[in-house]
Amino acid sequence: MERLHEIFSFLPMSSMTFNRLDFWLFFIFIMMVFSLLHKNQLMRSIFITIVSLFLYFKTSGLFVLLLGLSIVVNFGLGKLIYTRASDVSRKWVIAFSAIFNVFFLGYFKYAYFFTDSYNKMFGTDYQILNKFAVWGNGFFGDGTFETTILLPAGVSFFTFQSISYVVDIYRKEIKPVKNFWDYAFYVTYFPHVIMGPIVRARDFIPQIYQPFQLNKKVFSESVFLIVKGLFKKIILADFIAVHFIDKVVDAPDAYPGFVAVLAMWGYSLQIYGDFSGYTDVAIGISRLMGFELLPNFNSPYKANSVADFWRRWHKSLGAWLRDYLYIPLGGNKKGTIGTYVAIFIIFIFLVFITGWYELIFVYIGLMALYGIAVLISPKVKTFMHRDLNLLITMIIGGLWHGPSENFVIWGAMNGAALVFYNYWKKISPYEKSSWLIVHFWKVLLTFNFITFTRIWFRLKEDGAPNHMLDRIFNHFDFKWETLGTVLWSFGEVFIVIGIGFILHWLPQRWKDSGVAVFGRLPLFVQMLGIALAVILMYQAVSESFKPFVYLEF
Repeated sequence: MERLHEIFSFLPMSSMTFNRLDFWLFFIFIMMVFSLLHKNQLMRSIFITIVSLFLYFKTSGLFVLLLGLSIVVNFGLGKLIYTRASDVSRKWVIAFSAIFNVFFLGYFKYAYFFTDSYNKMFGTDYQILNKFAVWGNGFFGDGTFETTILLPAGVSFFTFQSISYVVDIYRKEIKPVKNFWDYAFYVTYFPHVIMGPIVRARDFIPQIYQPFQLNKKVFSESVFLIVKGLFKKIILADFIAVHFIDKVVDAPDAYPGFVAVLAMWGYSLQIYGDFSGYTDVAIGISRLMGFELLPNFNSPYKANSVADFWRRWHKSLGAWLRDYLYIPLGGNKKGTIGTYVAIFIIFIFLVFITGWYELIFVYIGLMALYGIAVLISPKVKTFMHRDLNLLITMIIGGLWHGPSENFVIWGAMNGAALVFYNYWKKISPYEKSSWLIVHFWKVLLTFNFITFTRIWFRLKEDGAPNHMLDRIFNHFDFKWETLGTVLWSFGEVFIVIGIGFILHWLPQRWKDSGVAVFGRLPLFVQMLGIALAVILMYQAVSESFKPFVYLEF
């Protein structure tokens, strides 16, 4: 009875994520029921919605009610905007949708940040209280809801998906779903609702109405993908994080600066293994159920430029920002009033973050320089708009991860690098070079730049990145004997890191051939190999459970 109570209760340490045994036991139950219902499209949608809401409850507790509110409102908005004949009324609906969803995301993700920043700037002492929780406690009884504002799991992901649904209907790219349960299925679908990938309505909703199909080839590829994802998470991410990266990052003064560089190289592998591992499992599970989620990663550390990297990394977020932010702002052709409004809001945001009022004068100065440049050469206007839109998109991409000065810096650095690359590629003598040494150098440079920016991504506390940089640049202290000691002390970790990068940089055709060979094996041999692989992988699991990195976003 205690075990059943634990399974059906919300306990922070008993969430059913992909690296938990409870999830896989529950997934077996899901597939058994799904196999009975898959021919009835409506019952299938209802069942998947119910189990998805249950799995979300296991991760976020009563925040499932907020997810339900988002579903009801956006389903209604989708119906409303489709039935409006007037362009004016359609624009009013899309405006309300944007305000509702941005407020929904902003309230839970950024309320404390803005309040704290306001208190610091003006010497006030305003306190945040979760008004929704207060109302809920008044209805359900005191103590039902936590009155402090907590971050619902996956709020960034399901909010972006809700926006894409209403916007795609507004653009007449899709029609509204046939019923409420189909929309609830799309939003809550458990493989992606908490940690992505971000699934756009036009890519997923048509699949709801397709008949279920699964053959041996798809089954084998899906299972292989799931095991690969678990390997990335358990071995490439958690093992090196627990046994090396966390130790260095949490106590950088205990190690020479060059060890911090090794830790950040390892962190690049860790975050890739963690997030791409999750999406591999999500895609594999979905294919077993007859649904295709678009790939979210494409060997990002093979990228030979920053632009190439962002075409390969977190592709669902990049595509969403491109289609619903960058292009509406004018893309690479023109600017809109939204470009200037966004720049002004970002500068105000930076004032809140830093407390530097002088940034207002920086903003005025930059706008003046822009005006002078346009007067001198009207052609500058096109390039300026493209560059501004790109910077805005990357900074907002940084803020999407969290309300932090460090995330803003991380996004701005990547945005500035993209702007720089747009100009450099026009004059670079190596842009189209086929020399292997040139390609190697470009990949190495790109990887190290991306790793460098992740200092601000990994170290979220104020001042922590500066301290890490001080250790790297002022206390590098490289000695061969010290390197030997570090390699000996963390030998197993560096072996895993080496294996991880080798596997990542293998030619894609080799990987595809390996999957094909696995698919041709008898089913019994496949299952035996998978069971052995899982047993071996879980020998590396540490005593402390390490959640997925993107669970916090």
